[in-house]
Amino acid sequence: MYSKNLIKGTLQPILLKLLEENGRMYGYEITQKVKELTDGKIEITEGALYPTLHKLEAEGVLSTEKEYIGKRVRKYYTLTTSGNSVVTQKVNELNDFMSTIGLILNSKAKA
Repeated sequence: MYSKNLIKGTLQPILLKLLEENGRMYGYEITQKVKELTDGKIEITEGALYPTLHKLEAEGVLSTEKEYIGKRVRKYYTLTTSGNSVVTQKVNELNDFMSTIGLILNSKAKA
């Protein structure tokens, strides 16, 4: 499992990409999908997930819809029209960052 610090910096692109690929999703569903796709190497806690989702909602990137399941309320998240362009931007930024970090980590020390 990866450290919380590594996951924190990549959470927005992860969430946005999942919503782009899966349409509307609720919080627990998101955490389980990430766990499944990463063979348990990335586990997103509620304490990290919901503040990020709420921030993206406040920025107009996500919209929400409540659905009542018996006595429980499930909140679904979907990308807004502007959110679709943010996905590409955030994923490209993360990919570029990983390539840049690779330059440092894979370089040979020069004497």
